[in-house]
Amino acid sequence: MALESFKKRNKKDLRWPKIIIAVLSTIGLVDTGSITLKKYGLFNSLSCPGIKNGCETVLNSPWGTLFENNQINVPLSLAGVITYSSILILSIFLSLNIISPKSKLNKFIWWLIFSISCASSVFSFLLLNIMFLKIKAYCFFCILSAILSISIFIITMIGAKFESREPMIYRGFIIALTVLIGGLIWSNNVDPSNAIDISNNPEKVSPAITTSSSPQKVKFAKFLSDNNIKMYSAYWCPHCHDQKQLFGKEAVKELTIVECAQDGKDNQYKLCREKQIEGFPSWEINGEIYSGVKNLNDLAIISGYEGDSNF
Repeated sequence: MALESFKKRNKKDLRWPKIIIAVLSTIGLVDTGSITLKKYGLFNSLSCPGIKNGCETVLNSPWGTLFENNQINVPLSLAGVITYSSILILSIFLSLNIISPKSKLNKFIWWLIFSISCASSVFSFLLLNIMFLKIKAYCFFCILSAILSISIFIITMIGAKFESREPMIYRGFIIALTVLIGGLIWSNNVDPSNAIDISNNPEKVSPAITTSSSPQKVKFAKFLSDNNIKMYSAYWCPHCHDQKQLFGKEAVKELTIVECAQDGKDNQYKLCREKQIEGFPSWEINGEIYSGVKNLNDLAIISGYEGDSNF
């Protein structure tokens, strides 16, 4: 009798996993959505519990951006928004009980949630390692997102009630391996310490800046120099070139730029070693080092600039 009752409960479609997944994905959407809005300048700042400037350091690091050039800036948090939105929509659809729990569509949706949450969990684990080992700073919002992703993945394995564990393990392994390899390639590509040589200039100087500066950018650059804010750079670093391109050729002349390449012209290699500069570009602001290419609006917030930031 007890065995039959257990079998019935096991066959019965569970409602609570769907609700919990929907709640967790909503929290994740708010979490990553807030970061994304801030990156696009719609939020001035985020109150981040923990170590001072920890969130700023992580979110403004090279790993805080999925893709960036002179025209487009896609923050990594936007991928989180898309991920949590997809899971939320799918979990709500399941919760409405529009389709039969035994239908192929129901199973397909569960597999979809499983795949997305598995990929998100693996990538979150990779990002945590980057945060602790590479950036060496702690972001509450990033840690929260990782916890949410892993929790959704675990609850999905409980709520989906897959008929066999073998396909789940096999598919999970393939997804995890694919995401891990792709994530490592992306991480290595954006890592400032792995920047490749883009200049064959025998004088060992940075390539010429081709963009023009607005009056606001020139004033901002003067503010940075006047407040002893320095940019640590290397002539061969493409990310440093990208940062200078954001300022423009007129504004770059006003910046205090420290050449760190040991063979670079007029280099201050020893100073860079003393400051423990590990990646380029790096900004020294109020005694703290911020690594990676910085959006000018983010740099203005970090530096406390109160002038016209319509860059």
